[in-house]
Amino acid sequence: MPKSSTYSSVLDLAKMIDHSLLNPAMTDLQLDAGCAVAARCDVATVCVKPYYVPRAFELLQGTNVAVCSVIGFPHGNSHTSIKVLETELAIREGAREIDMVANAGRVLGSDLAYIVGDIKAVNDACVAHGAILKVIFENDYLQDSHILQMCKICSDLGVAFVKTSTGYGFVKQPNGDFNYRGATDAHLKLMRANCPAHVQIKAAGGVRSLDDLLKVRSLGVTRIGATATEAMLTDAVKRGFPGPIPAGMDSIRKVYSVTPGY
Repeated sequence: MPKSSTYSSVLDLAKMIDHSLLNPAMTDLQLDAGCAVAARCDVATVCVKPYYVPRAFELLQGTNVAVCSVIGFPHGNSHTSIKVLETELAIREGAREIDMVANAGRVLGSDLAYIVGDIKAVNDACVAHGAILKVIFENDYLQDSHILQMCKICSDLGVAFVKTSTGYGFVKQPNGDFNYRGATDAHLKLMRANCPAHVQIKAAGGVRSLDDLLKVRSLGVTRIGATATEAMLTDAVKRGFPGPIPAGMDSIRKVYSVTPGY
């Protein structure tokens, strides 16, 4: 059985997770069910499409789960003014965290003044209204030199998090298929090494198991985007990770005879 001196509690792991409900084909009934999973697992946030923020806020009132809205998702190509308006509306409707997609074309074109202005405007809106910002780089599109530039910009602006991917940044492969890598070890190490401690790292895209979560955590990641939330945390309970355990997972605890809160 893991020892608490070595492993985080199941609840600590839950609070690393933004439960992601961003598949474009998800219905409102599926989104409602996803919010129920987020509440049951007591995650950090549920990450939702902008139009769904009011409903998510309604469903999660009285829980410890915040609402996170994506902005300029998934390609980051909206006008800065629209990103700011979208951010302000999401916050008014109940979002406490904002995941904004950077404009990859401007990053690749080294239009640093534009990128700085784009991120600063959204970050300023977040700070002014008591929310935090995560900036999505979409690393699959970028070279290491671009990632380093983005780390410096976000660090200088004091954003709360830098984030690897949307999970939807598909790149055309030589055979004509579209695919993405998402959060890679190399990119996570690069981002952690080139951001100060107060800028946290979020891994998204490809973190699908408890072992994946533990691996990225060992690389300095403090937040992940995940759809397999319940499976990850159930696996942690099965393996005997220490408590506390999210109250909504009490039935799982009983099945595996885990003492709460130890």
